[in-house]
Amino acid sequence: MFETIKIKGAREHNLKNVTLEIPKHKFVVLTGPSGSGKSTLAMETLQKECQRQYMESMGMITDSFTKPKVDSITGLSPSISVGQHVTNRNPRSTVGTVTDIHQFLRFVYARAGKRPCPSCGEMVEQATDAAADSSMNEEEEREGKIVCPSCSASLPKLTMRHFSFNTPEGACGECSGLGEVASLNIDAVFDLDKSLREGGVVFLNEGLIEYYGHVLVAAGKHYGFEFDLDVPLRTYTEAAKDLLYYGAESEEFSRHYPTIQPPKTVSKGKFEGIITGMWRRYKEKDGDAAGASYGHSGVFFTQQTCRSCHGKKLHADSRSVQVYGASISDISSWSLQDVYQWISDLSSQLTEQEQVLLQPIMEDLPNRLKRIVDVGLSYLSLDRQTITLSGGEAQRLRLATLLGSGLTGVLYVLDEPSRGLHPKDTEGLISVLLQLRDMGNTVLVIEHDPEMMRAADHVIDMGPGAGSRGGEVVGEGTLEQLKAISASVTGAYLREEELPSPPRKRRKGNGRTLTIHNAHLRNLRHIDVSFPLGVLSSVTGVSGSGKSTLMFDLLAEGGIEHAKRPGCDRIEGLEHIGELILADQSPIGRMQRSNVATYTDVFTQLRNLFAGLPEAKKQKLTSKHFSFNTAGGRCENCQGLGVVTLDMNFLPDMEVTCTTCKGRRFKEEVLAVTYKEHSISDLLDMSIEDSLDIFASEKKVASMIELLCEVGLGYLHWGQSVRTLSGGEGQRLKLAKELSKKTKKHTLYLLDEPSTGLHPKDAERLLILLQKLVDADNTVILVEHNMELVRESDWVVDLGPEGGAAGGQLMAAGTPEQVAEVDHSQTAKYLEEALRKYRSK
Repeated sequence: MFETIKIKGAREHNLKNVTLEIPKHKFVVLTGPSGSGKSTLAMETLQKECQRQYMESMGMITDSFTKPKVDSITGLSPSISVGQHVTNRNPRSTVGTVTDIHQFLRFVYARAGKRPCPSCGEMVEQATDAAADSSMNEEEEREGKIVCPSCSASLPKLTMRHFSFNTPEGACGECSGLGEVASLNIDAVFDLDKSLREGGVVFLNEGLIEYYGHVLVAAGKHYGFEFDLDVPLRTYTEAAKDLLYYGAESEEFSRHYPTIQPPKTVSKGKFEGIITGMWRRYKEKDGDAAGASYGHSGVFFTQQTCRSCHGKKLHADSRSVQVYGASISDISSWSLQDVYQWISDLSSQLTEQEQVLLQPIMEDLPNRLKRIVDVGLSYLSLDRQTITLSGGEAQRLRLATLLGSGLTGVLYVLDEPSRGLHPKDTEGLISVLLQLRDMGNTVLVIEHDPEMMRAADHVIDMGPGAGSRGGEVVGEGTLEQLKAISASVTGAYLREEELPSPPRKRRKGNGRTLTIHNAHLRNLRHIDVSFPLGVLSSVTGVSGSGKSTLMFDLLAEGGIEHAKRPGCDRIEGLEHIGELILADQSPIGRMQRSNVATYTDVFTQLRNLFAGLPEAKKQKLTSKHFSFNTAGGRCENCQGLGVVTLDMNFLPDMEVTCTTCKGRRFKEEVLAVTYKEHSISDLLDMSIEDSLDIFASEKKVASMIELLCEVGLGYLHWGQSVRTLSGGEGQRLKLAKELSKKTKKHTLYLLDEPSTGLHPKDAERLLILLQKLVDADNTVILVEHNMELVRESDWVVDLGPEGGAAGGQLMAAGTPEQVAEVDHSQTAKYLEEALRKYRSK
C-alpha cells in the first residue's frame, strides 16, 4: 500500500527537476517565498496529474488534459482542489442555497410551521401525517388542504417549493424572488439636445450609431416617414421617439400604425428599440445590472427594495409561516451563529409529532452550521449573495461543505485558506483541516501562516528565492526541524525571530488627526474613530467586524473632497490630506491583453527603447511595431496574444500556443531586433527580478523593477496577464504603480491586507517599504490580520467583539502595547503574544 505520493523529476515552470515524497493521510503545508514554485508544484503538477489520471481511468481523456512536465507521480488519490474564486455568478445564489441549509430550513417550515388562519387569525399547523411527510424529496411532497381547528376554514397546504424564492410557488410576484426591483433612468440614457449622430444615445459608439442609423432610416421608409439622424431627439415626433425607444414591434410604437405589419428583417427596418434592448439584456443576466447596458456597469439601472416583499423575496403566505417565533425570511437574515443557536434550541420546543417529522434533518443541520462557524464565517447570513463573497470566504464555505461529504482517501489541495482570517478564526480553520485529515484524507495546503505550519504533520519549504531563483525543495519536516536547515527560508525567518533586536520607538505623528464621527454604516455601532496622521496605523478585528466597511465603504468612498457623507456625521481632518490612494483587492483588469508590463507602463518604455535601436531604424520599425495590441509587427494569427483559443463545445475553452509565432507574439523581423541579446518577446517572458540586470542603465524602468521587487512581486513575468493575479498580487501591483508617481503632497495610503499571499520574509520587505512611505511624511493605514505587521504599527484600532451584527464596536485604540492590555479585545491576546516575541529578542 502506498503511504506516500512520490513525485519524480517535476519541471513545470520554474521547478528544477524536483523529486519529493508527500506523506499520505497527513496535514501537509507547502510554504516558501512568493513565486518559489509552491502553486506550480501543488496545482499545476500534482493536482493536474491527479485529474488527468482520473479522467484517463474513466476513458474520458482528451487532448485538453495534457500531462504536466514530470517524469512520474505514483501513489495518487482522487483530488479536490479548493481555490479562492467565486464560481457562481448567479445573483440568485446565496450562502443558504450553496450550502443546502436553505433546503433544510424549507423542510422544517413545510413540516413544523404554523401560520395564521385568514378567517379567524388562529395559528394553524402545517404538520399532518408524519409517515407521509418525512421525505426531503420535493417531488414526493403531497399537495392538499389543511383545516383550521378553530373555524374549520380550508387553507392550501404549503410545500417546500412554497418556501423557495427560486420557484413560482414561493417567489414574490413583484420582484420574482430577487428581493429588488429595477428601474431604468431614461434621462441618463438619452441626451435630448443632441441628434443620434452627435451622441443622443449616450452609450452608443460610432459603429453602433452608424448601424442603428441605417436600420432606423429603413424603418421610417417602411412606415412612410423620414427618420432624421441629424436633428435633436427633443424635436422627434411621438412615433419617431417610440420607434427609437421601444422598437418597431412594441405596443408603444405599433399604436401609431395599427394597419401596417412590422418589418421582417433588419435591412427592412426591424429595430428592437434602445430601452427594449437594455431591459432584455438586464433580464438575461437575471437582474445582474453589471451585465446590462452594453457593459456599462448598471449605471442606467437603479435597484430598489421590492415594496411588496420588503426585500424578503418570498410570497406573503410563505412569509407568514412561523417556527419557534421566527419566519424563514427572518432566519435567512440572521448571522449563521444566531441560526446555529436557534436550531440548537429548537428541538426542546418541538412537539412529539414535530420531532418525528423533523428527525431526518435535526442532526445534520446543526452540524452543517457548526462547520461553517468553525471556519470563521459565523458572521455571514443565509441570504448573503455568493457573488459578494471574497475569495477566502468562498473557499472556506466550500471547505465546510466538503467536510460534511463524508469522503475518505481523497487528496485535498487548498490555496492559502487562512487568507483574510483573524488569528482567532485561524484556530477554528485548523481544527476543520485536522478533521478532514482524521477522516482518512490527505490535506495539502499552500500556506504562509506560522500557526498553520505549527499544526501541520509535515512542512515542505520551497525556495530559496522566487522565479528562476526558486523551484527547489530547500527543507522538509516539522517547523522545529526547519530551523536547523541552513538553506530553508522559513527556517531562517524562525531563527531570526529568536535573535535580539533593538527596542522600537512609536511615532507620535505630525500633530494632526483624522476622525470619523458617529460611523453607523452597515453593522458599525455609532462609533467615533481617530487616526493620527504621519504614522503607520493598523485596523484589526475578527472577520466581519466592520473593518472594510469603516475604511473602504466609508472613508475611501467619498475621497477627500467631502467631509459629510452617508454612514457617518462627518469626517474631520480631510483638509490635512493632499491625496488619498486606495489599494484594495478588487480585480485590476479583466482584459486578456492587459499584462504586468502594460499595467505599469513599462511596456511603453520598452517599445520606445527597441524602436530607437539601430536595427529597428534600419528596418524602419517604429514603437507601434513593438506592440502586440496593434496591427503592424504583431503576429496576426493570434493577434499578438501568443495563444489561440479553441472552442471545446461541452468542455471549457482551451488556449493553445499559436502555431505561427510559436507563442512569441511578433513577426520575425520584429523578433530580430534585440537589446542586450534579448528580443521584446524574450523580455515579456522574463521575470521582473531577472530583468533588473538588463535594465540597470535605464533609470525609469529600473526604478519600477526595484519597486515591484520591494512589494514582493519580483517573481511575476512582464507578459503575465493581470487576469491571473490574486487579489493580494493585484493590490501590491496597484501600490507599486502609485508609488512610481512622485508627489510632494501629504498622501494617505489605504491598504487592504497587503500581506495577503506573502511569506513572512516577503512581508518584512513590504513593511520596510511602508515605513519608508511614513518617514517621507505620509500616512499609511492597513486593514490587517498579520500580527507581525500590526506589532510594527504606531497606532492600532481594533473593532469587534465578533462579526456581523455582533461586531461594529470600537474595542480598543492606541499603541500596540496599549491595545494588547485590553481584556475584552479578541486581538489583544494575539498581539500580546507577538509583542512578547518582540520583547524577548
